[in-house]
Amino acid sequence: MHKISFLRQFVTQILLAIVGFFVILPIWGIIRLAFDGSLRGRPTEFRLLPKIWSFDAFLQVLDKPYQSVDFIILLKNSLLVSFGAALIAIVLGMSLAYAFARFRFPGRQIGLVGLLLTAVMPPVAFMTPLYILLSLMQIRTTLMALVITYAAFAMPFCIWNMRAAFQAISKEIEEAAFLDGADDLKTFIYITLPLALPSIAVAGLIAFLMAYSEFTLGWLFVEKGDNLTLAMAIYAIVQSGNAQPWSYLGSLALIMSIPVVVIFIIFQRTLLERLMFGDAQ
Repeated sequence: MHKISFLRQFVTQILLAIVGFFVILPIWGIIRLAFDGSLRGRPTEFRLLPKIWSFDAFLQVLDKPYQSVDFIILLKNSLLVSFGAALIAIVLGMSLAYAFARFRFPGRQIGLVGLLLTAVMPPVAFMTPLYILLSLMQIRTTLMALVITYAAFAMPFCIWNMRAAFQAISKEIEEAAFLDGADDLKTFIYITLPLALPSIAVAGLIAFLMAYSEFTLGWLFVEKGDNLTLAMAIYAIVQSGNAQPWSYLGSLALIMSIPVVVIFIIFQRTLLERLMFGDAQ
C-alpha cells in the first residue's frame, strides 16, 4: 500500500513538472527575447539564454515602441479602452442580470440562450455589422468605437456571471428590506449590490482583461497611430517581420503584462474562488 501511494505521488509530481515546464517555457522565451541585444529581426535559432544581455529594448519601448508613437499614449489608450469597456459592461449588464435572476417574463430563456450564443461566437462574425453601425454613428475611427465594441463582447459574460451572483442571494433578505420600508431601488443598492459585489468585481476584471488583450477588432476601426493600444502595437511588431528587432516584442509584452499581474496579485484569492467554486461558498 505504501509503495502504491509513493508511486502515485511520484507520477503526480512528474505530470505536474511537465505541465509546469510547458507553462514556463513560453514565458521564459519572452523574457529571453526581451533581454537579447543581438536580435536585429526575428530570432533565427533556439536559445535558452540571450546571446548578448541588454536593456536597450526596454529603453526603446518605453520611449517610442512602434512607428514613433509614445509608450504613454499606447498605455493610456489601453487603460482607457479597457476600463471604459469594463465599466459599461458592468453598469449596463447589471440591471439585465438582476432581471434574469429575479423575474419571470416571456422570452427569458430565449434571451439567456441568445446571450450564451453571443458569448461563444467569434468576434469576426460581427465585424461587418459593427463597421456599418459605427460608421453611421461617425465614431468608427475613435477610441469610443473600441470601448463600445469591447463592452458589447464582454457584456454576455458579465451578465451570466452577475446573474449567478444575484441568484445566490436569498430572496428573504430583500423581502425583509421591503418590510422595513425600502423600495426596489434602495433594496438593490444597499442590500443586493453589496452582497454580489465580489462576483461583480470578478466580472469587471475579466471584461477589463478581454479588452486589454484584444487586437484583431481594433485594426478594423483604428486609422491613426495615436489610437493604437499596446496589444495592437505587439501585433504590429509581429507582422513587421524583420523590420524591427523582436526584442522590442518581448520587452513590450513583459511591460504590458505588469498591470495584469498586479491586478491578479491583488484579487487572486477572490478571483480563484469565484472561478473554481462560483457562488457555492
